[in-house]
Amino acid sequence: MNYFELYNIPVSFQPDPQLVKSRFYELSRKYHPDFFSNADEAEQAEVLEKSSAVNKAYKTFTNPDETIKYVLQQKGLLEEEEKYQLPPDFLMEMMDLNEAAGEGQSADGSVRSAVAKIQEEIYSPVKAVLEGYTEGVTTRDELLQVKEYYFKKKYLNRIMAGLP
Repeated sequence: MNYFELYNIPVSFQPDPQLVKSRFYELSRKYHPDFFSNADEAEQAEVLEKSSAVNKAYKTFTNPDETIKYVLQQKGLLEEEEKYQLPPDFLMEMMDLNEAAGEGQSADGSVRSAVAKIQEEIYSPVKAVLEGYTEGVTTRDELLQVKEYYFKKKYLNRIMAGLP
């Protein structure tokens, strides 16, 4: 079940938060299992499945990284648990950051500021695609750039999570 179709919203890397919230409440009421307690078993199972999908979609749409992941999966450009090969120069930079974090340089904020700088550098080339995605107009190459951004950002998030 496609979450964008379920919520009846356009495919986007950055869905409108107010629209997502209002559709979530609307669909939560429509597919609430308590309203189907007298329905037959098949209908109850279907409602339970839709109710679960409504909740999973909301969780996805309210997390920017999960939304990027979901859109890329829907486009067939990202597989679950995919091992993506990041550029060697990026990996070397990440090794240096990890080393600096291990040496306690995160306490003075230098690692955090370096990560913030890198996050801005990797976001800049894909900003227009993420903010202005248009179904049928955005190219495969642009989506592949978003995929690389997604994996780089994931790497940076892991480093940030490990900082004190």
